[in-house]
Amino acid sequence: MRYLRMVAIVVAIVVGLVALWFFFFYMLSEAVRFYLTLAKFTPSKVAFYADSIRRGAEVTLKLTVISSIAGLVLGLAAGISKLSKNPIFRHPASFYVWLIRGTPLLVQILFAYNALPQLLEPVWKPFERLGVAPIQDVLTEYWAAFIALSFNVGAYNAEVIRAGILAIPRGQWEAAQSLGLSQSQVMRYIVVPQALRIVIPPLVNNVVALLKDSSLAYTIGLFELVMAGQRIISATFRPVPVYLAVAGVYLLLTTVLTFFTNWLERRFQGLGAR
Repeated sequence: MRYLRMVAIVVAIVVGLVALWFFFFYMLSEAVRFYLTLAKFTPSKVAFYADSIRRGAEVTLKLTVISSIAGLVLGLAAGISKLSKNPIFRHPASFYVWLIRGTPLLVQILFAYNALPQLLEPVWKPFERLGVAPIQDVLTEYWAAFIALSFNVGAYNAEVIRAGILAIPRGQWEAAQSLGLSQSQVMRYIVVPQALRIVIPPLVNNVVALLKDSSLAYTIGLFELVMAGQRIISATFRPVPVYLAVAGVYLLLTTVLTFFTNWLERRFQGLGAR
């Protein structure tokens, strides 16, 4: 019965989040439609333009969410690896962070879309013989942007996580090990709970920055919020109200994301205090 109750709770949470997602973007579309009507856009086109901005905002938020999750995993792995005494783990992680942080995100996005398929093509050829689509068809604009954004935010997360772990006094490590705890147990029960309270705020900032940085994906033709605005401008030749609408949507998305992450930060602070 306990497992059934847990499954029911998870299903209820998922259904609630999906319903909240659709409700949020429905209200966003209605708000944009109202704004475009006040801005005296062609009445017959207002609904289409509002829907385009809504679809662009959905792609932007989806890309941000999945990239931030992947970036957190990459950052955790790279951050811990940089602290390893084993050079097999430490050197590749240090090289990854140095390379990503030292090159512009725009270059990384263009590289992932234009150069990465060519580099992977020899490795991908055997899969094509098995009936898999060519790498150029698999690595679309969306997934190229996902790869670039994930690796980019992962490098910055790695430095945040490494700094958070180093902020824990060395004496706590030694005291825990003297009590018989293994290295992994010390990390799990002593270091990570305290480091979480330290790293949550900068990790939140990285997610908010990632939401805004995702706008660079329009350079490879991805239909996201900026691209939606550009297409409306091309059709109407009215950049001022359209850019104001796009900026307003970004502001709304970052505000909602900040509220959620601030709530998450308070939850972790409370767990740490208890």
